[in-house]
Amino acid sequence: MNMIPNDHLTAVQLIQLILAPAVMINACGLLLLGINNKYSLVVNRIRLLNEEKRRLFMKVGERPITTDENVRLESIAIQIKALVYRVKLVRNTVLCYTTGVAMFVFTSLLLGASYFISMDLNIVIVSSFLIGMSLVLVGVIFAGFETYKGYEIIAYEVKVHE
Repeated sequence: MNMIPNDHLTAVQLIQLILAPAVMINACGLLLLGINNKYSLVVNRIRLLNEEKRRLFMKVGERPITTDENVRLESIAIQIKALVYRVKLVRNTVLCYTTGVAMFVFTSLLLGASYFISMDLNIVIVSSFLIGMSLVLVGVIFAGFETYKGYEIIAYEVKVHE
């Protein structure tokens, strides 16, 4: 059964049909903007912690290390390790969203192609759209894990400095 009867579609209807996945492309674009901002913040935090660690090591080279400095160095090492894990989660999120966008664009192209070549591509069209939606869902799950990991890092930092 062909969901797209070629003889009944006008040019306007075809354009509307092809642009339907654009809503998901738009949504993914907004998600990507937010997650890229988070990526920048996490990377900057890693850089700041590395800089603080270098300064502490330079101080320590001049005199014996104090207990407070040792605690801070341990805290920095733990935070950097956790932040690197967060960056991996953000990377996975970005890859899922980006691949999802590619699948939605592919869906739009298939919709147009199925009209012009008069071929039943419905299974491929629906499959590509569902793959795109699944990738967005996986990206949202990665983003959720990343948010939880961010909370753990802050909770640890507060606990260490109490």
